Amino acid sequence: MTLRTWGLIATLALLGGCASHDAQRVEAPSAANQTTAPVSPAAGTSGGRYAMSGDAYPLEPPDVSKVPDARPRVEAPSRAGNRSSYEVWGKTYHVLPDATGYEKQGNASWYGEKFHGYATSNGEIYDMYEMSAAHRSLPLPTFARVTSLDNGRSVIVRVNDRGPFHSDREIDLSYAAAARLGFLDNGTGRVKVEAINPVQWLAQQANGEAPAKAPTPAQPAGEMTASPSSSDAPSAVYLQIAALGNPEGAQTLQQRLEGAQPHAVRIVSDSDIYRVQVGPFNPGQEAKARETLRQAGFPQAFVVR
Repeated sequence: MTLRTWGLIATLALLGGCASHDAQRVEAPSAANQTTAPVSPAAGTSGGRYAMSGDAYPLEPPDVSKVPDARPRVEAPSRAGNRSSYEVWGKTYHVLPDATGYEKQGNASWYGEKFHGYATSNGEIYDMYEMSAAHRSLPLPTFARVTSLDNGRSVIVRVNDRGPFHSDREIDLSYAAAARLGFLDNGTGRVKVEAINPVQWLAQQANGEAPAKAPTPAQPAGEMTASPSSSDAPSAVYLQIAALGNPEGAQTLQQRLEGAQPHAVRIVSDSDIYRVQVGPFNPGQEAKARETLRQAGFPQAFVVR
């Protein structure tokens, strides 16, 4: 046989090997939780929900080694994809009410060209070059850290789809996420999946910043909303819970805090960063306030003045 013939056989073998994992993601997951009509096929495809019979690598993939992690943020649950239970292939699956404390080890698979450009279970459009994932039971969306147990690499993904519907697999990753973890060629890899609490994650990120200085009464523009203060003494402090990049997320967190604990909550904005702070407190009240916040589910906080 000619070199060209051998090359063609090798190419078909590669695609066949990749296509062998197409059962990781099936047509049922998105349809299982949606009543809307399917979206149009992606460019270059034709017919049916998924025009390709098997999954595959992109023919000319971009360099995804520098694709950044998904950045956790406070989001409301998706309107679609979050029914308490759903059925696929005759089996019933249950969606967790929240992702708090979720941690599990198992096999990860990945999905690529076949699903690129089609609707995920929560109605978004799948982009295999973004850091996303599918999971059977985590709420949509959930941010999760996925760590390879084979090489120690770690990525943060945003779960916005359902699957994989195979008992030996824990999570289905986007092409980009699988590439970052280094198991594209193998098709699967052993991983640990840890759900991320966006509020705590953002608070930890904020800990790396210089403490924010609270505005004085002569600077009201930076303070979006504020509740009555229990103390305005010069030595009073605030406990900062998070620094967010959008006002809607900050207001959502403010409302959660106001409903979960008795102290006043304010939002201080500065250069498109919205800092959610509880207080003010006299120095002697800080320890008790921290304990109250911890019991309310906000263990991470740092002092600002």
